[in-house]
Amino acid sequence: MNRRTTKKVRAGNKEIGGDADITVQSMLNVPSTDVEGSVRQAAALAHAGCDIIRIAVPDCEAVRLIPAIKKEVDVPIVADIHFDYRIALEAAAAGVDKIRINPGNIGDDSRVKQVADACRSRGIPIRIGVNSGSLEKHILEKYGRPTPQALCDSALYHARLLEKFDFDDIVLSMKSSHVDFMVQAYRLAAEQCSYPLHLGVTEAGTERMGIIKSSVGIGSLLLDGIGDTIRVSLTDEPVKEVYAAKDILTALGMNKSGIRFISCPTCGRTRINLIELAHQAEERLRNCDKNITVAIMGCVVNGPGEAKEADIGIAGGKGEGLIFKKGEILRKVPEECLLDELLKEIEAI
Repeated sequence: MNRRTTKKVRAGNKEIGGDADITVQSMLNVPSTDVEGSVRQAAALAHAGCDIIRIAVPDCEAVRLIPAIKKEVDVPIVADIHFDYRIALEAAAAGVDKIRINPGNIGDDSRVKQVADACRSRGIPIRIGVNSGSLEKHILEKYGRPTPQALCDSALYHARLLEKFDFDDIVLSMKSSHVDFMVQAYRLAAEQCSYPLHLGVTEAGTERMGIIKSSVGIGSLLLDGIGDTIRVSLTDEPVKEVYAAKDILTALGMNKSGIRFISCPTCGRTRINLIELAHQAEERLRNCDKNITVAIMGCVVNGPGEAKEADIGIAGGKGEGLIFKKGEILRKVPEECLLDELLKEIEAI
């Protein structure tokens, strides 16, 4: 698929937009007053493969999180700031890699200029983050409610405030809890600007519905070639957001590394505990970075036949199973040894 052509910006050691890989983001959810807990959670996100980590910076005291996390984690840090331009200035001085702020919410032109100048001089991009609950009064009056066009107009309005002061290292987001609104808003923005876009469904919900909404919304846009960095928002542990985002990219063939799983839904022919086997395989291979397809199949009908394109796989029998590679049977092994034998073959690839 052809990706939309955008401006490229750099946040720390990661590029966003242009020909850069799509990056995965998440956000810390421990209290900003808990520095040690924030560092631990940031380290866990980095270990899970998070490319960019956002932190809430509600006051100047919370700026101390930036050097504390950067000392321990080699992942770009984004400061999430609302209303107070002074926090943005302190975050920039503290070495933050990116700032999330809406210029229209921080005061008059002089304040916007100070933030733009501080970020430009340090090479810090700014993400303009618009959502349904943050629209300006004049835009709401025009459209009557938070429509997709209203979201898009708000994002472009904020971008113009920065452009006035010769600042264009900008990333835009137009999130909504309504998947269809979110998709339409991003499509409109993609037609009207060349800024990189940060995709997400805001307030998506708990793990089950949050992943479903995010997969539909983010996945639809990525298939259109729209989107440069993504966050799956879940009412859950942030590490789960990272895994879900990476899974979306893998499902779309946009991950250059990592296991692609295929497994059958089982049926009356299945004679092994395939469901448990598939869960165990997925968990044990979660951090494997080999660019291969692994098949976990219930019987010989769905094994070397339907899954013959898999790099490696297993097909169940009665208390036993086959190990196959590219459709060719390697050997038969007892059920209790299937997973270990599969992992040995993957190690050897």
